[in-house]
Parts: sequence; C-alpha cells; structure tokens
Amino acid sequence: MDARYDIRADPAQGMIHIRMGGFFSEADVRSFAASYRAELRHVAHPGQLTLVDIRDMKIQAQDIVAAFGAVMASPDIRSRKLAFLCGSTLARLQAQRLTDREGVAFFDDLAAAEAWLLA
Repeated sequence: MDARYDIRADPAQGMIHIRMGGFFSEADVRSFAASYRAELRHVAHPGQLTLVDIRDMKIQAQDIVAAFGAVMASPDIRSRKLAFLCGSTLARLQAQRLTDREGVAFFDDLAAAEAWLLA
C-alpha cells in the first residue's frame, strides 16, 4: 500500500494537524491510530481541535472507512471540532461517512477550515 500520514500537534492552539495520502490497509489504520494517540500527549485533550487534510487520499475500501470512523469516534481521540480539508466531491462524500455528529465540517479551503476550528 502507499499510505502516508503526518500528524503534528499545535499545543498553543490545542489542535492536531493531520495530512493523509494514498491507500490504507487495516494495518495502516492501526499505525495511524497509534501515532495519533502519541501526538495527542502534546495537547490538552479531550476537547482538542483537529484538522485533517485528505486532499491526497485515494478513495478507500468500505472496511477502511469503517475502521477510520471507529478511530475518530474513540473517546480517547474524539475531537471537540473536526475539520476535513477535501480535494474532491467524492473524497468529501467518503469523509462524511466517517461520522454524523455535531462539530464536524468539510472544506476545500485551508484558511476557511482553520477559521472555523478556531471560531
């Protein structure tokens, strides 16, 4: 698989920045979840803000979407506000299947996503 991700904490803003790309396997999702949890130690959580840039993500298999949904809904990871930066309508539709809770929004502009998170 060609999965790649970068997870970076911004403690000053209480935010996690994530950039993801490629096609993920279940093992990649588990690795991502472990890295996410490790980076969360650098911000005050629960209640962090999370920006996920998925503009380089390929469309994922249904089981992988479900696995990501479970990770993002996990009580030790769940964000107060979660913004997805999407590159295509199809990617946005797939990301929307991850969660239907309040405090999640989808953007095609980085500045708009950050402004919404920090509002």
